[in-house]
Amino acid sequence: MVEAFEKLGPTFVKLAQIISAGDGVFPDELVRECKRLRDQAAIESWDSVSETIERELGGPLERYFATIEREPIAAASIAQVHRGVLLNGAEVVVKVRRRGIHDRVERDVRALTWLAHKMIGRIPVASLANPPVLVELFAECITEELDFRLETENMRQVSATLIDGVSRVPEVFEDLVREGVMIMEFVEGEKLGEIAEGGELILKQLMSIMIEGATIHGVFHGDLHGGNMIVSKSGEIVLIDFGITARLDERERVSFAKLLLSGMTGDWRGQIQGLVGLGALPADVDIDTLGRELKLDVDFDPTKLSPEDLAAELQNLSKTLLGSGAKLPKSLMLWAKNIVFVDSAIGEIAPETDLIGVLSEVAGEFVQRNGAVLGELLGTTGRPDIDVDAIKRGIGVSRDTERITWREMRERRETIINRAGGSSLFKKVS
Repeated sequence: MVEAFEKLGPTFVKLAQIISAGDGVFPDELVRECKRLRDQAAIESWDSVSETIERELGGPLERYFATIEREPIAAASIAQVHRGVLLNGAEVVVKVRRRGIHDRVERDVRALTWLAHKMIGRIPVASLANPPVLVELFAECITEELDFRLETENMRQVSATLIDGVSRVPEVFEDLVREGVMIMEFVEGEKLGEIAEGGELILKQLMSIMIEGATIHGVFHGDLHGGNMIVSKSGEIVLIDFGITARLDERERVSFAKLLLSGMTGDWRGQIQGLVGLGALPADVDIDTLGRELKLDVDFDPTKLSPEDLAAELQNLSKTLLGSGAKLPKSLMLWAKNIVFVDSAIGEIAPETDLIGVLSEVAGEFVQRNGAVLGELLGTTGRPDIDVDAIKRGIGVSRDTERITWREMRERRETIINRAGGSSLFKKVS
């Protein structure tokens, strides 16, 4: 499986990395295989790597490095990373772009574009996922990822959104950044899956990073996965690999804030208005009618339905969304991808954590920190009140549920998938 993705090209490796963060969403065996591609792609030869470094920096390695290791510490689809020490004694990592990557990416994107258009009209749910726009987003992101000067700017912008003591980005030696080479500080720490304790705190930090960047600053790391972060000895989350960074314009940022805050406070009409502002729904959608058809105004527990009733509900959901002109815009695609990763991360570092408690706490702290800014964004006065029942509804459990862990949520998800196995939602349309 891993070898097949590598042969198909770097864009397909990137898709595999997304799947690797999908524990509980994609089949376990597929996720397990794809995790091998987070930082263990085929290794570029040292001759090729050293030649690229010297060409990009404009001189021999000895002019810049006291030492540099030939064996990479990570190898991904676009680049691989080597440890080194600069002449001034600074411990660094050297990120080096793979040779010939531009042509390979262009070929991959052409293949994906052809495939995306073939899916429309053949698989109903594909219309909601919006494959052509998804491929367009990949093309934009992976093209940006090829230029480390752009990545350096992404790091600078995301760094300005992070909360001191919670998360940070490595220091970049900007005078040693070129299109195909980036040199930054070496950060000692653990990978996410290696954390032995403190998982719940790390989880809260991850959620805060996502919410704060999108709603308050309009920029967030668009490619969170286990290979793109380190937990430092001080407990900070150190984000790395900023090739994919999401940006929201002012209208999108306000709409995003409305969508998230409405979900925290139980305002389903506000959620639909936020989706309209983000372009996920047409401007003329009838909010009240759509809300009733989607049953946003009532508690809904899919695990309590029979297989027949669940299939009927899924069919109705698909029909309603397609009929209303729903589609997944670029910003929500990256956000949803990060949500899939966070779900996976919970399973790795805090599977027994009470999700209702954590989500309520993160939402409360977010509002506490940013009440004034949120009020200005949304044109309201006073600090909004977090509705725990709304949070429960958002994760698909009834209001009488006091506590639920990730492990229990995964069991619920598997029950739903098994019961919905015969639904026509995912069947080919003749």
